[in-house]
Amino acid sequence: MPGWDAVILAGGRARRFGGADKPAARVGGRALLEHVAAAASGAARLVVVGPARDVAVDAVRVREDPPGAGPVPALRAGLPEVRAPRVALLAADLPFLRPAHLARLHDALAGSARGAVLVDADGRDQWLAGCWRTAALRTALDAYDGASLRGLLAPLEPARVALPAGDRPPWYDCDTPEALARARALTDPDHH
Repeated sequence: MPGWDAVILAGGRARRFGGADKPAARVGGRALLEHVAAAASGAARLVVVGPARDVAVDAVRVREDPPGAGPVPALRAGLPEVRAPRVALLAADLPFLRPAHLARLHDALAGSARGAVLVDADGRDQWLAGCWRTAALRTALDAYDGASLRGLLAPLEPARVALPAGDRPPWYDCDTPEALARARALTDPDHH
């Protein structure tokens, strides 16, 4: 597999979390951000976009401007730190993402594909669980003036990767307190 970096988007305002720091929320004894960083452990360089926080992740840290502006400004802040020909673009709240899932995305990035994204059980593209050719992503971002990550990435026509869901699907994101509670229950059945 060619060299790759990872950009983890860990900013945002966490409005549905009442302003709590979602990437620092713990599932199975580790912060969500630590789970995603572990999934991207094969990356040559890890870039985390978001505020400084006390989590055990060795990464280049940058902030989007303005803070909490959304995924496209966050990607604009993180992408200049990428040096490898490929980049994994990941949300910071995916507790069940593993290195094997990223390997499948990289495998799908063969031939002329410019990107590869996970597709959930309902057939929806998961834009913050994908791998991209860095040059294609930079070109698209330079030409894009919108705010929608889908609007930026869908025209790149990524390969769509469907993986078995099981109880802990790799695209499962903790975007509400209820989703976080469910992830904790799936990780630690004794956690209530």
